[in-house]
Amino acid sequence: MEAESNNLQEQNTNTSAKLDGSETVEQKIIALAHARPKGISDKDLAIEIPDLQPAQRAQIINKLLSQGYFDLFKQAGSLFYRLKDPTKLAKGADNEEKVVYRIIEEAGNKGIWNRDIRFKSNLMHAPLKKILKSLETKKFIKVVKSVAASKKKVYMLYNLEPDESVTGGAWYQDQDFETEFVDVLNQQCYRFLEQKREKMKSCNAGPIAARNMTFASSEEVLKFISELGISKVKLFVNDIEMILNTLVYDGKVEQTLAGDGSNLYRAIQPLLNSPGLIRTPCGLCPVRTQCRDDGPVTPVKCQYIKDWLE
Repeated sequence: MEAESNNLQEQNTNTSAKLDGSETVEQKIIALAHARPKGISDKDLAIEIPDLQPAQRAQIINKLLSQGYFDLFKQAGSLFYRLKDPTKLAKGADNEEKVVYRIIEEAGNKGIWNRDIRFKSNLMHAPLKKILKSLETKKFIKVVKSVAASKKKVYMLYNLEPDESVTGGAWYQDQDFETEFVDVLNQQCYRFLEQKREKMKSCNAGPIAARNMTFASSEEVLKFISELGISKVKLFVNDIEMILNTLVYDGKVEQTLAGDGSNLYRAIQPLLNSPGLIRTPCGLCPVRTQCRDDGPVTPVKCQYIKDWLE
């Protein structure tokens, strides 16, 4: 009996035990509530966290309710827990925390630097650091690495997808430009258009009709690339058009507009060698429009330019 009591007590004291080495049970529940803004039930929690005992689950939920994280409501005869707006927490959030949250919220999916938060909130470094850590632990905000400045932390709301100007888009992985991935996509896009052109050589239609049939839309190229399964990330039409545009600049592909305003592409025999710009990292850089002397991206500090020159 004493052993069972000690075992139960040990379970109760381990309600903040880590699930996967980095996330506590409370954080996991809060993250689930973020993903389901309409509310989560005990049944949902039992499915998502099967290792959590009912007694432990009840204790953690009661703790989060007492701290003002959730609104409790009944739906279809079941109790649901809905995450409160962090700016309206009854407990656990002081005015300074709400101010910091609103500043980060206003920054949107482009995020905001620590220094800018400190400037706008008029908070000293130590208390601001504590507030940011608290909001991050509660899954209200998250830290995102920026390709523009690897040593700076960008903060944004937890449920937002970072803008491409922050992550670099599909061509970056952990702030590193995926040169090999871009090269493979470049080759496969050209291969698709080249095969389409070769098939039309045996076409008995007139020269104009045969030429028109060699064109392919960016949607067709995207479908071909998706079916190959060579990309670990989901690509979109604008990603493929970025690759196709490099082929246009190389003189390997011709671009024209369809009647509906969409872009069409066809493989051609290049008349000249690739322009110098396409041989540099700038030719494929997704954030080159922001590149300037006083901008978030600058040639002076660009690691890819330095590597290329070396």
